[in-house]
Amino acid sequence: MTNKNTKIREVMVPIIAVICGLFAGALIMLIFGFNPVAGYSSLIQGAFGTTRAFGEVLRQASPLIFTAIGFAVASAAGFFNIGLSGQALAGWVASVWFALAFPDLPRAVLLPACVLIGALAGALTAAVPGVLRAYFGTSEVIVTIMMNYIILYSSTYILQNIWPETYRNSVDSSIMVSESASLRVLGLSRFFGGSRVNLGLFLALIALVVIWIILKKTSLGFEIRSVGMNPFASEYAGMSSKQTIIISMVLSGVFAGLAGVVEGLGTYQNFFVQSANLAIGFDGMAVSLLGAGTPLGILLAAILFSALQIGGLNMQTGAGIPFEIVSIITALIIFFVAIRYVIEKLLAKGQGKKAQAKVESEANANTSDEGGSY
Repeated sequence: MTNKNTKIREVMVPIIAVICGLFAGALIMLIFGFNPVAGYSSLIQGAFGTTRAFGEVLRQASPLIFTAIGFAVASAAGFFNIGLSGQALAGWVASVWFALAFPDLPRAVLLPACVLIGALAGALTAAVPGVLRAYFGTSEVIVTIMMNYIILYSSTYILQNIWPETYRNSVDSSIMVSESASLRVLGLSRFFGGSRVNLGLFLALIALVVIWIILKKTSLGFEIRSVGMNPFASEYAGMSSKQTIIISMVLSGVFAGLAGVVEGLGTYQNFFVQSANLAIGFDGMAVSLLGAGTPLGILLAAILFSALQIGGLNMQTGAGIPFEIVSIITALIIFFVAIRYVIEKLLAKGQGKKAQAKVESEANANTSDEGGSY
């Protein structure tokens, strides 16, 4: 019964968090004089009203799935990987760089090579805080934050000073990658009304299956979860916590790097100067938290966040509501997820009262039966 109640709470907490976030968002709309019904109607219409809109939702969700998986892997090992933005950016730059360097390679060779190189770039970026944490006890939070800025400014330097002029369209952007390196598929784009949805969606779905197998069905996954729960006990049991720390961070970086590959070769098909850290890194953290780190939860949470972002743009034109309201709603959902301990306590209290009432009811029934037997 305890396990059943725990599973129910795991499902109900994110659902309640979303409902509370949407309800609080509606109150904010009312306070500022907007119609929440018209606002949410416009949001839904903008996200799911047309085939193209839904395609854009799926396109936006693809990199979020990758960064959410990366965060979930690090969390399973007991770490807080805030460097997902930098790792994704490293994957973006590396994949586009290779695509521009070898544009005439066959698609069957070039595209897989670009994907692998992007994943490797993310892995190498994540390996730095992993090694520092494993051997020197350095806080991965501080190191990954600093790595974000190192990669951010290094990417601009690479574009403007290292890449040859033939790779650049302007001082701020590269030329488009060749068709052989693109994740776009004409038939898929047409099916979704001309949206930018690409093969990154299928790669993300495959990644969800792969990470479930790794964490639940392999000895590596068992070691990652064991180190996350108690590194000292894991060492006593014969596991190498240092090795597991590095592997988990590298694996986290691989998925984050793939998010950058999807952005570079799928959504934009080039690289351009980034003025700030990639939003997909921080949004991926929220998606992972809302999805409780589970594959299905991450998928649904990624679609939700993507729908809020894509549909939120329609709130401006459809209902005259500023896009910032959508950002507030998203922040409120994250807030309610963050206080999941309070929600879990309330759910546990409610389930406890329900169980107590059932016991009392059964006791009264037994007493009545005993009284009737006399």
